[in-house]
Formats: sequence, C-alpha cells, structure tokens
Amino acid sequence: MSTSSPFISGHVKKKIGVLGASGYTGADAVRLLARHPEVEISALTANTHAGKAMDEVFPHFFMLDLPVLAEWEKVDWTKLDAVLCGLPHGTTQEIVAAVLKANPAINILDMSADFRLRDQEMYAQWYGHAHRAPDLQGEAVYGLTELYRKEIIAARLVACPGCYPTAVLLALVPLVKAGLIDAHDLIIDAKSGVTGAGRGLKQNTLFAEAGEGLSPYSVAVHRHTAEIDQEIGLAAGVPVTANFTPHLIPMARGELCTCYVRLKGASADDLRAALERAYRDEPFVHVARKGVMPQTQNVRGSNYVQIGVVADRIEGRAIVISTLDNLVKGSAGQAIQNMNLMFGWPETTGLEQIALFP
Repeated sequence: MSTSSPFISGHVKKKIGVLGASGYTGADAVRLLARHPEVEISALTANTHAGKAMDEVFPHFFMLDLPVLAEWEKVDWTKLDAVLCGLPHGTTQEIVAAVLKANPAINILDMSADFRLRDQEMYAQWYGHAHRAPDLQGEAVYGLTELYRKEIIAARLVACPGCYPTAVLLALVPLVKAGLIDAHDLIIDAKSGVTGAGRGLKQNTLFAEAGEGLSPYSVAVHRHTAEIDQEIGLAAGVPVTANFTPHLIPMARGELCTCYVRLKGASADDLRAALERAYRDEPFVHVARKGVMPQTQNVRGSNYVQIGVVADRIEGRAIVISTLDNLVKGSAGQAIQNMNLMFGWPETTGLEQIALFP
C-alpha cells in the first residue's frame, strides 16, 4: 500500500522505507514523507509491533493508507530506492550492512549515531564497543546539509547528525572557520524536549518526574559531544574539546542551545554578519535580527533553524543562541533534506511547513 498514486508529473515516484517507524523520529519521517510529492512510502518496519497498522501505534495517522508494520528481515529491500533509518544506536550497523548487501544501489539516510563518528577508536570509546560495520563507517558522509552538501549529493550512506550537534554546529562552525571565536573556549548549555530521549519507557521521562522541572543529564559524558568536537575540530584544523551540558525540559519537542564564546578581535555584530553571509542562500537557516531572541516556538514542527547573537556583558565574549525542532531539522527533516539532494530534487521539497504557533 502507499499514501498516493505512484506517478507525478510523468515521473515514477521513488519508493521509500522507514526502519524503526514506531519511534518518534521514524514517525516524524512518516509524517513528512506522507506529503512529499515525489515519494511513495512502501515499507515500514518495527519488529516489536510487526503486523500492526501504523495508526494502532500512532493514532494521528488514521487518515493515511500506509503499509502494515513489518519485521525488517521480511522487507524486500531490492524494491526500494531509499530508506530512512530511525533505529537506536548500536542496532543500526548490522542492519544497514544487510540492507546494502541486499540492494547495493539503495540510498541510506541513517538518523542514529552509528555512522557519525569518523574515527573507529573514538566510536568505541564513546559507544562502548567496536564498530560492527567498519567499511561502511569509512564510507558514510556526515549529513549536516549546509556544511556537506556536495558530499551528500554523491553519497550512498548519509549519517544524519544528532539534534544537539546540528544546532551547535550551524551556530559555531562558520565563526570558527572565519577565525572570529576561540575554538578552545566553547561553553554550550543545551536544552531539549523529552522526545529526544526516545519513546521507550524511562523513569526520568515520566510526566510526574519530567514535568514542572528542568534537569541536566549525561553531564560531561553525553555522546553528542564527540560529534561537536569532531566537526568543530575539523573547522578549526586542530583537536577541540568543547564544554557541553544537555538538559531535559518538560515539553514534547524543541531544542535550544546557548553557546558562550570568546571573541578573537571581533564583536557580536561581526559574528552576526559572518553568520548572515554564511547562510544568506540557505533555505532553512535564519539569522535573527539584532535584539531578536531565538525561541523554540519559532521553529516547532518545522525544518527551520534560528540563530541569534548577543554581546556578553563580559568584555571579549559573546553569546550565540540557536534553536530547532529536534525531530525535524534535528532528525527526520534533515534526513529528508539530504534525501532530496541525493535524488536531485529541490532541497526544500516536502519541508516547507511553517512553525506551529502557539
């Protein structure tokens, strides 16, 4: 079954699968793909819910004609053009390897952390085991669209970044590359809605424990830190260690990162001007006017990122604030943006939703 006719504008639609469709990122991928004019949702997997209709797991899909959820082993991957993978880290490597073995021509958009780190030893250090598909790890392209567009177009396997790194790197990489801030003095205070913790039952995301409160977690050991260090280090040309602390905030979706930076002969206005130059032609990255503060409400449900810059009251420092929806530009939306590039479609296709406000 599919969501619509397989033909549009004289072209056959691309057949897309979603691995891990019963999770939040997988469900948001389905939400966005269902209205994408160039694709047909042809396979949905969720081994724990195999045999169920998608609207049994996510009732808000009641109006869509979607494939029944299946075990990933029972999907005929040779009939698909691309797959978005929303499986947890540590479970993706061997499955992606099996999918590519079955269909070497398929495009993989992986939303897990399994292929993001370029160094195998670094992966083992942060994730607690050796990489199980090292050849593919070397092939994967880091899927931060605005930084690696050319590489993504030519890729077969794209490792879409984590939500925190997407927000942080879009805010800081242009400033590091321009030599305007000190890459060795970065303090990143990050906050995310509870969907960032996944859909599994966890004590710290129960309403009674997450509601009406704000709590730090994975302090000094959050795995997204490795991506931030990796990509800022590449921009700086030297190894970098960032100070990164995430917090759980009692809302369903959304993310805001406040980055405290030391200036290198520049002003806050210089940082804003550099970001405006870097993103003037980017459809989804918006640099706020002076005095305008990014807010999660401004991007909720959309693929947009908003970045603002403020002069710190401490001389020689500035504050760079970025916000995005952790399930869209922080995950499924960015995967679809990359998919559009890989198939040669306009990058914004299926992603032009305005933020849901209030």
